[in-house]
Amino acid sequence: MVAELSNNLANNLANNLANNLANNLANNLADRLVEQLAALKLSADWVGIRMVKETVGSRSVRDGQPQRNGKSTSQGAMVEVLVNGQIGYGATNDLSTAGLQAAAEQAQQQAMAASRWAVHALTPAVRPKVVGQYASPYVKPLDALSPAEINELLVQLCQKLKVSDQIVQTTAMAVTNETESWFVSSNGSEVYQKFSLLETHFGATAQDGAIVQQRSHNGQLAHCYQGGWELFLTPDLWQQAQQIGAQAVELLTATECPSLTTALLLAPDQMMLQIHESVGHPLELDRILGDERNYAGGSFVKPQDFGSLSYGSELMNITFNPSVPGEFASYSFDDIGAAASREYLIQSGKLLRGLGSLESQARLEQPGVACARACSWNRPPIDRMANLNLEPGTASFAELIQDVEHGVYMEANRSWSIDDQRYKFQFGCEYAKLIENGQITKTLRNPNYRATTPEFWHQLVRVGDESTWQMYGTPYCGKGEPNQAIRVGHGSPACLFANVEVFGGGA
Repeated sequence: MVAELSNNLANNLANNLANNLANNLANNLADRLVEQLAALKLSADWVGIRMVKETVGSRSVRDGQPQRNGKSTSQGAMVEVLVNGQIGYGATNDLSTAGLQAAAEQAQQQAMAASRWAVHALTPAVRPKVVGQYASPYVKPLDALSPAEINELLVQLCQKLKVSDQIVQTTAMAVTNETESWFVSSNGSEVYQKFSLLETHFGATAQDGAIVQQRSHNGQLAHCYQGGWELFLTPDLWQQAQQIGAQAVELLTATECPSLTTALLLAPDQMMLQIHESVGHPLELDRILGDERNYAGGSFVKPQDFGSLSYGSELMNITFNPSVPGEFASYSFDDIGAAASREYLIQSGKLLRGLGSLESQARLEQPGVACARACSWNRPPIDRMANLNLEPGTASFAELIQDVEHGVYMEANRSWSIDDQRYKFQFGCEYAKLIENGQITKTLRNPNYRATTPEFWHQLVRVGDESTWQMYGTPYCGKGEPNQAIRVGHGSPACLFANVEVFGGGA
């Protein structure tokens, strides 16, 4: 007992010392940035510096054999300036005062050049003063497992996935990401945020002659969270891996998904993509303004639609919520320092606000949220999604299906296609079940569905309760020129839609 108490005391002391050292270092860097900002020789209406340090560990295993085992660190700063009503940017990995001065001068020249073709004059009001901190909550820190322990964990997952000789390939991966950001500005902003991020994936491929089927842990890299290893090392982890392997084999002899118009019940891991593609992207204000069309398309939503457009049925309630513990894109401030809070984007089916930076909101004269985000220190913040969630309803899973005479239940995305206005879409899933007379019955393979965005969301007829609500995330939301792949989070209950076109065939 004495030894145990001694060990606990030593561990607590070590953790406290480490936290104190980290806090002191963070404060020292913030103080240094404030001093360097004051030392800049520049004529501008506003200046901001965002410094980011990111350390990423990436490990993957295929068929029990390690494929990748690496660690990298990136650090640098983005300087923003407001000159002649325009914002310019300059990035540097030279964090000396001279390096920041050079980046600031580049940003100034960019802003002055842009002012000749300005479409909207901005004021310092788009960069209000903010002061605060944020840190991801966690129980088991990301450095609690050594590289060898992570590799062994991934090898064991591959072994659990191999439930049959018909499993021809198994994969498992884990990416850890520890990111710190500091933001200071000429009008007194001081923000420090520290993120602990975990991306995980495992899956199996089964084959019987010409038939090949894949099954994964809730889709393509959907298990992405903020926090520590406790979010992945759950008591049912090994059982989940065996179930994934068994379902891959099960799909080899499953019935092909029928082609018909029917009731469609979507699991939360497919609702993640549905929300992302048909709600998140079309509500980005830069798409609506026309800024984004060259790379990723625009939106069917028009500026005049805010406050009036019936986006879906009255059961549709979508929130921007950066305050959910553990969700992948939670934060207190976006990358221009705007304070983030939970807001309804769509309430009872009506479109209320979009996803856009303070400058996009000023241009469109519409309310938005704090979602100007950059993927790294060398990219300027642009209008992005973060945590975008469908609020739970009142139906249990059993109640969702009890009145369905005929329908299809689908899980886990495997393919997606949507037009450049985010209007027409077609999605494929990994796994499906037939619903007959209020009961889940036989397994279906190669399930797909298609619709248009307003039509689909108006066919939302039942929304699952909190017991069906789950959150997922992805680090691969791409947008912008040059491209930025950023992390987003999506939470949703299971949802039932009426009269949806469902069809089979490989996707």
